[in-house]
Amino acid sequence: MELEFESGGELQGVIVEKDEYEDLGLEFETYLMDKQHSCTNNCIFCFVDQMPPGMRETLYFKDDDERLSFLFGNYVTLTNLHQREIDRIKRMHISPVNVSVHTTNPDLRREMMGNRFAGEKLDYLRQLAQAGIRLNCQIVLCPGYNDGAELERTMADLGALWPSVSSVSVVPVGLTKYRQGLCQLTPFTPAGAGAVLDQIHRFTDAFLKEHGTRLIYPGDEFFILAGRPLPDSGYYGDFEQLQNGVGMTALLLEEFESELARLEAPVQTSPCDLITGVCAADYIRGMVDALAQRVPGLQARVHVIENEYFGGNVTVAGLVTATDIERQAGGKLLSDRVLVPTCMLRHEQDKFLDDVPREALEARLGAKLTLVENDGYGFIQAVLGGNAQ
Repeated sequence: MELEFESGGELQGVIVEKDEYEDLGLEFETYLMDKQHSCTNNCIFCFVDQMPPGMRETLYFKDDDERLSFLFGNYVTLTNLHQREIDRIKRMHISPVNVSVHTTNPDLRREMMGNRFAGEKLDYLRQLAQAGIRLNCQIVLCPGYNDGAELERTMADLGALWPSVSSVSVVPVGLTKYRQGLCQLTPFTPAGAGAVLDQIHRFTDAFLKEHGTRLIYPGDEFFILAGRPLPDSGYYGDFEQLQNGVGMTALLLEEFESELARLEAPVQTSPCDLITGVCAADYIRGMVDALAQRVPGLQARVHVIENEYFGGNVTVAGLVTATDIERQAGGKLLSDRVLVPTCMLRHEQDKFLDDVPREALEARLGAKLTLVENDGYGFIQAVLGGNAQ
């Protein structure tokens, strides 16, 4: 590679030679090589706008960076991109790109996203699809806005872009108790969640029959809220929306049952406590009960943490804070070994959402935290104290 750079007002050049897997040898101030691209929208459902004070500073930054979509699976709205950047994505064939669509109605998208360009930017979606860029799309469903007939339109429009649009997730809007001064939104009721599932399945059943894929996948919360059993893992195809949490529970249950079937009784077990959110509580309890039937003498207590920190309809495990764990599980532990899902901590696995270090919570609980990945094998190993065979 020939590299030209400016130093002291003069242009200089170097030739960089390296083997295929050798590091390039260039270091930048940030891993993105420049500043992270921020969001230019004012979405009526934005979770950042309804977060309490006192959390990690980075959590208040609204990112909308197409590079993070490619690198880490983040969802982007395309509203802060220009045609030259879309052309570059097409030219380099950067794929996949994860797009927060929400609605394909241009006027409604402008209203919901608080951005006068949000409607016209839908053309970028069509351009990327025509260029063969694989797209995973997301719809945050808000009752009274993009549900009903508008959801029908959006599903049809995205279906017309298949196979470039290879998957679409539909998740319910998350509302906290910190919505003062924000748009009035209501959470889904059990009946409303059931109606959404019926509507989606009418579309996906027909799409599956015609194209061999469901394309559109409702979030686990819709099934749980509606009181309906989760589909088995075969429902989710290639799990393309797994990073968005869709199908995560079904995959965990399948892996757990597979590992449980081949489990040989351990020599000894170690008592433990498990931390989970309300959303997954019944499934975690069921897994512990099933494991206890195979392993006599197993001592494990499940602590279901209600999200008092955020309030509202927030029930997922990934938004449980150290503050709520301490308040609700402190003094009630069965053991000195507490199992916590990795999704409760940031990527570095050192801090919770409320900026409480892992070591600080351990000191407050008087117990050691064991981080558990979202897979069946890891769950069994953690519960049994690493004694499974």
